[in-house]
Amino acid sequence: MSERLRRTGAVLLGVLLLASCATGQDAPDDPAGGAAGGRRVAAHRVEHLRVKVLKTFPHDPRAFTQGLEMAGDTLYEGTGISGRSSVRAGPLGKRPAVRTALPAPLFGEGITVLGRTLWQLTWRNRTAIERDARTLKELRRVPYPDDGWGVCLDRARHRLVTSDGSSRLTFRDPGSLAKTGEVAVTEGGRPVTELNELECVGAAVYANVLFTDRIVRIDPVTGAVTASIDASGLLRDDELVPGAALNGIAAVPGTHQFLITGKFWPRMFRVALAPACRTGRPADLVRTLPGTSRLPARAACICTRHTALLIG
Repeated sequence: MSERLRRTGAVLLGVLLLASCATGQDAPDDPAGGAAGGRRVAAHRVEHLRVKVLKTFPHDPRAFTQGLEMAGDTLYEGTGISGRSSVRAGPLGKRPAVRTALPAPLFGEGITVLGRTLWQLTWRNRTAIERDARTLKELRRVPYPDDGWGVCLDRARHRLVTSDGSSRLTFRDPGSLAKTGEVAVTEGGRPVTELNELECVGAAVYANVLFTDRIVRIDPVTGAVTASIDASGLLRDDELVPGAALNGIAAVPGTHQFLITGKFWPRMFRVALAPACRTGRPADLVRTLPGTSRLPARAACICTRHTALLIG
């Protein structure tokens, strides 16, 4: 490709992208919380965020991760598959200090911590298990009439939020698991299905979308998606094995950061959330035009919904 053609193509592409680009909106004051200073993100506006890796930790590549949560300095993880399901707990970045297995045919799903106790859902076994959060010892089993997927504790409203793989979030009493309400999750007026592992943070609920590299932030009052988070590209191609999938998000207490991992992932990542692209600033991750090499450091950042490019 000649230099002249390259530059002409870059200019034309830049013009087309600018037509579909947001006009330099600043990032929210608190990308992690969904609301800052009492300000709620409008239901019709979806922010496009990406994960910025701060630190990497080893993760059990045999773990079929179904739930992830931090309580204080303890990281809890629930895993699935009948005969291999478990709950683990211990310091971040180290081997679990405590671990307990679920006997077959139970298929472990999401987990959440409620102070001294922990709930663990099962997939289609119609059972939820309450455990001691310190020892992971089983305390009781409670009938659970739905498919168990994700679960998190909405502390502000003192309720559990659960998913079942549909576009619905169900609210439950944290003691009995009885249903107290539900909301349909939509993005641009369309249902968002395959909602999986959940994390409640402030006024928002974060959900992994099954079989994608996307996490959505949801307003549990309206069900509207307020942010779409791109978590792609974290693993190398040679680290992706059959069945591997992003699934596992845990807020790091006292920060606006998260831990994310996946089923059969060999690594876990501590991340911050950042705008997918800001006009006038280079993107951290970019896709260059065919035939070009490294672009100038002062290149302009062009934003689209899914792609960030730098135009020299």
